[in-house]
Amino acid sequence: MPVAIQLLGPPRIDGLRGGGYRIRSRKTWALLAYLLLSEHPPLRSQLASLLYAEADDPLRALRWNLAELRRALGDGTVLEGDPVVLDLPPDTVIDVAVLTTGSWPEAVRLPGLGGELLEGYAPRQSAAFATWLLSAQRHLAAATEAILHEAAVGSLSLGRSADAIAYASRVVALNPLDENHQALLIRLYRLVGDPERARRQYASYAELLETELGLSPGAAVESAVRERRRPTEPTVGPGAVEAVVEAGTAAIAAGAALAGIDALRAAVAMADRAGSPDLRLSTRLGLAEALIHALGGLDEEGLASLHEVDAIAAAAGDRASVARARAELGYVDFLRGRYDRATHWLNDALAFADGDVMVTAKAKTYLGSVESDRSDYPRALALLGEAVGLARQARDRRREAFASSMIGRVHLLRGELVDAGRWLDTATELATGDHWLAFLPWPQALRSEVHLRGGDLDEATAASRQAFARACQLGDPCWEGIAARGVALTAEARGDVDLAFAGLLDARERCNRLADPYVWLDAYILDALCGLGARHGAAGTASWVELLQELTARRGMRELHVRALRHGAAVGDRAAGEAAALLAQGIDNPALAVLDAGARPRQAVTRGR
Repeated sequence: MPVAIQLLGPPRIDGLRGGGYRIRSRKTWALLAYLLLSEHPPLRSQLASLLYAEADDPLRALRWNLAELRRALGDGTVLEGDPVVLDLPPDTVIDVAVLTTGSWPEAVRLPGLGGELLEGYAPRQSAAFATWLLSAQRHLAAATEAILHEAAVGSLSLGRSADAIAYASRVVALNPLDENHQALLIRLYRLVGDPERARRQYASYAELLETELGLSPGAAVESAVRERRRPTEPTVGPGAVEAVVEAGTAAIAAGAALAGIDALRAAVAMADRAGSPDLRLSTRLGLAEALIHALGGLDEEGLASLHEVDAIAAAAGDRASVARARAELGYVDFLRGRYDRATHWLNDALAFADGDVMVTAKAKTYLGSVESDRSDYPRALALLGEAVGLARQARDRRREAFASSMIGRVHLLRGELVDAGRWLDTATELATGDHWLAFLPWPQALRSEVHLRGGDLDEATAASRQAFARACQLGDPCWEGIAARGVALTAEARGDVDLAFAGLLDARERCNRLADPYVWLDAYILDALCGLGARHGAAGTASWVELLQELTARRGMRELHVRALRHGAAVGDRAAGEAAALLAQGIDNPALAVLDAGARPRQAVTRGR
């Protein structure tokens, strides 16, 4: 029987012969959690100051806890060195690893699922460790929500409606304000033929949203409450299905996205009646991709279609369709900041692609973007560079433009302005050459920041305003958000601080007006707002900092989390500064050492909300 380490809920170790040694010290549990969850093996001196600073001999206390861990983990475990390396037997089951990297059928069987990290066993510790532990707890709480959401959609695709509703109910209970969770549960009630429960769930959510936030349900929930069961109609032939698909695709290409999506929905129903496995897959893939890449907050319906494709294709041994579906599943999780799940799906997509250039280019573009979001910049550049080469091989200029823009963003974040400008200009040229006008605001807004950091305020102002105008014309919330951020920062550089505050607050509202925003972008805008508040002593800065710390911890945005902690230090939280120094050590970014580190609060003013 393999050893099982449970850190979710009350911690325990099972599977050792004779029951094994039972850990007595809460510090030992804390040490084990830190070793298992750290990005890199920590130095003994770091562990000693983090967990044992109050001891007479911190290094001796660390040695005692390491010895206790060796006894608890049993034969076959290696725990030694400086930095300290923990090497467990290959069959060891670690619940936090299953939660973040395993499949949902594995994760939902974890006994501690839904429990807090080290629940009831958190030791009295340094302020820096307390900050780290809170960040880890938030991240694993978000991972639990992601896996339960995935389990609900996956169960529906397998025809297990009761299980799907049970999982969806659990995730709604964990985070009742999340619009996507509510949309999923309401949609499930409609699909199983229980419109009354769907109506009650909608009413309950609407009341909660109004009470807590003063808002009304968004597009995702409104769409879910109108969901209909597919009617039984006469059988049709493949030719009729293909004609409807062509009409829907043409409508989307012409800019009539909602009409095109309705046609593709009809095509899915017709394909089911036609009884053609190929048509069932192709129509669902087409519908899913249209829903996910549309601007209507319809990702939930798209996810359901993708999980259906995955289940049907896997059963039929259609590896190509599995690869396409899992690449798109990874894309949605990337946008939502569910990076562990995105990595899971995208690595699967690469495995099932069997070298297909188009799918491999897509998966590596998204994987590189994931690594950029969570600040593994060397890996991000490697993956995105491969994606650019594959896109060129496939003559996919749009994929090349997307990957190039992400390379430019990495260089921008690292302060490498010449390289950033070159790659962002390339992305703009590729998109323009392919008439992909809907993409242009993204590289243009980032290029504006390159100009601003380089001291060219006139070019920065012109680029940000052009990006904002284009984004508003498109009605794309994310592009409006990143462009409005650039407009606000150029306003500050010109000395108009009030306009800068108003612009950043407006940027967040624009970015989040639908349920499927690019979550990293929201954090990036909020980071700018925190920095602005710290520089100018805005009264709302502390609340913005707390919001950014929670958001970045839950999503695993490592550099932005360090920046959030530094903002906390700038408004007087010394422990946040200590935790930032600890977490920054594992990030390969030469610019991070100087980014906003010297911000100090000034006399408080009444700006901000």
